[in-house]
Amino acid sequence: MTIWIPRLSGEGPRYRQLMTAIEAAIASGELRPGDRLPPQRRLADALGVTLGTVTRAYGEVEGHGLVEARVGSGTYVRDKQGKDGLSAPFRHVAEHHDMIDLSLSLPPPHGERQAGLGRAMAAMQQDPQALGHAIDYQPEGGLESHRHCFARWMQKLGMPVSGEELIINQGGMNGIFLALAALLGPGERLAAEALSYPGLISAAQQLGVRTVALPVDDEGLDVEALARRCERQPFRALYVMPDHHNPTTVKLSEARREALVALARRHDFWLIEDGVQYLPPAQRGTPLYRLAPERTLLLFSISKILGGGLRSGVMRVPPALHGRITTAIRTQSWMPPPLIADLVCRWIDSGDADRLLQWQQQELERRHALARELLGEFDFSARPGGFYLWLPLPVGRRASALLEQLARRQVWITPAEAFCVGSEPAPQAVRICISAARDSASLELALSRLREALHHPDPAPWQTL
Repeated sequence: MTIWIPRLSGEGPRYRQLMTAIEAAIASGELRPGDRLPPQRRLADALGVTLGTVTRAYGEVEGHGLVEARVGSGTYVRDKQGKDGLSAPFRHVAEHHDMIDLSLSLPPPHGERQAGLGRAMAAMQQDPQALGHAIDYQPEGGLESHRHCFARWMQKLGMPVSGEELIINQGGMNGIFLALAALLGPGERLAAEALSYPGLISAAQQLGVRTVALPVDDEGLDVEALARRCERQPFRALYVMPDHHNPTTVKLSEARREALVALARRHDFWLIEDGVQYLPPAQRGTPLYRLAPERTLLLFSISKILGGGLRSGVMRVPPALHGRITTAIRTQSWMPPPLIADLVCRWIDSGDADRLLQWQQQELERRHALARELLGEFDFSARPGGFYLWLPLPVGRRASALLEQLARRQVWITPAEAFCVGSEPAPQAVRICISAARDSASLELALSRLREALHHPDPAPWQTL
């Protein structure tokens, strides 16, 4: 059978060249809806690139909604609109009820989320003033009452801020995009850990921002390497996850926080501090926005506590940047929806949010204990209260092969490749979101299958030359 083989051209990493070729073939009709893309190993051999290059390119194109991976079948070009209208990753989950998806960083399921939202909606129905605010234009940064509600809750959670410092946005991803749009122009440089949140990578690409990858070790971001890079490649801003790095779970040491702040002041770059992944106060260090309030933007969201569908969060913004951020909001959407902010604030003020968070922390403790029981013989890292594990694979194991083996056994996890900034090589490691399983029984089954796959890898297929 003849397989489709693109011609790679242009500059930049090979995976991006392959992405461009696939997208162009779909746009031109060379690849039509329902067509199957070549098997990844065969295409890698045909192009003379690594399997990881093809895997990353396919993953990026799937993230853009152009193709979908079907377990045990391959990767296919999608219709422009799926039959149920959902984006590829989430439609994929809905269509495969037997799958145990540990690839997405989602809060543990609980019926109280729906119930809490229902109570907040019922309360809002009885408040004519709130209903009026919900359908009127409001200030770009959100209503003062909503900003102060978020500030009170963040104070209770151990993140002291004032309502005047906060700007309401539409969640962590929106906060990242706003920060980049306000701080950097096309072609300017953004520094980030060499492995970082995929949403940041996507936002930087969309805005034409160049990324500078920085090494990470057991103490977090390597600030000495950052200092050397500043001399050679100055950049405008640094995106960092100091308390719970995604995906490695590492925490930035206190000494490095101090050194980082001193370096930012000396070289005059902004700090974008991602605090979206909630951790108990005992697991967090000194916030960067407390050490350098004049140059740090803090991102906070309710997605990892109440639910991602609400698309609500706040940014703690230095006064010098308020005008830039609100201008970016006005340009994008005019304002964050006051209806959603009001529902979130009612949920918080009722005490339901605190009770849900308390349950969530207890549930995560149980899930971490289960992970230690089933995977304790492997060298994984995790943070108490965190959503995921980071598992470097045993010597000789390939993440792509492990993912294929697990997919055949109805389990999804995420390879390091998805988190690579720029053209950085990916380590042979995987992220496992223990929070995302439907319940403890599903998690136990998935981790048992993972342990079995680690002990008994499928034999590698013969290659013919």
